[in-house]
Amino acid sequence: MAASVRVRAISNEEGNRLLRIIRRSSGSVVTWRRAQMVLLSAQGMDAARIAEVTFTSPDRVRDVIHNFNADGFDALYPRYRGGRPPTFTLPQRQQIKRIALSRPADHELPFSTWSLAKLADFVVAEGVVEDISHEGLRALLREEGVSFQRLKTFKESNDPDFEAKQARVLELYAIADGHAEPGPDDPDVVICLDEFGPLNLQPHPGRQWARRADCPGERRRRRRATYTRPHGVRHLLAAYDLKRDRLYGHIKTRKGRTEFLAFCRYIRSLYPPELRLAFVLDNLEPAPEHQDRPPRRRLGRGQQRRTGLRPLLRQLAQPHRSAVHRPTLFRARRH
Repeated sequence: MAASVRVRAISNEEGNRLLRIIRRSSGSVVTWRRAQMVLLSAQGMDAARIAEVTFTSPDRVRDVIHNFNADGFDALYPRYRGGRPPTFTLPQRQQIKRIALSRPADHELPFSTWSLAKLADFVVAEGVVEDISHEGLRALLREEGVSFQRLKTFKESNDPDFEAKQARVLELYAIADGHAEPGPDDPDVVICLDEFGPLNLQPHPGRQWARRADCPGERRRRRRATYTRPHGVRHLLAAYDLKRDRLYGHIKTRKGRTEFLAFCRYIRSLYPPELRLAFVLDNLEPAPEHQDRPPRRRLGRGQQRRTGLRPLLRQLAQPHRSAVHRPTLFRARRH
């Protein structure tokens, strides 16, 4: 049996140099991986085991060790020749793009964001490409329409039926947009309701002509920090018809249960009685201390009979805002 290939004896200075190459985040990925192979071989690991750790073949490990034994540290640095840079096939570009758009946690990696160095190391380790520079990776992602953007936060729903409920709301949106045929139990009109407020005027700092600080004279005028509101503030109740692309709104002095139900009755009156309406809204659930009461007592006997609001779905995404709150879908009809 042929003897296993091992690196020659290295000094403490050479070992520290290998450690500096491995711990340094910048530089070529190829140099980093070759230094890792040499250091593992110096620690007594055989070529087959090194290949498993570095995600490559045993023949590749043996070639790196032979070259290091012959040329020293010069063998760690790739000798790039002039000419056309390497091109990547369409499957390689698509796989690199897919990895860049994924989360590192999906690949069981202990960080939350891809950097160019980490992404380049990962695509080489996965065998997608043999080598890729940071600038080449940036150019490839730019050509594929991928850029480094600010990450936004979101909240996930803990409802076990969230996916089914979200699919139902998206189906209603598709029906309203004319992309899907309505079923026998589907509503005729889909309306998104929301409120905004309080609406108030706030002074904002601006610019004006004034004397410099070193010139004598009056101090420059100041703008007041707020306004006096003797008549209070206002709230906006709005409804958007997805099919008609029409927006309705009422401005109220308060946004309580009575005002909301009155606005729902107004929206209901805009359509013929035979049409069924679906309301998509959020953050309009009853207070916790009133949730144990029956619906008629909570909404009022007259209001319940006239509006016919019935909870259908909860915690759904709206098309006009992000899924941060807990929306609720109601179906309204006349009795």
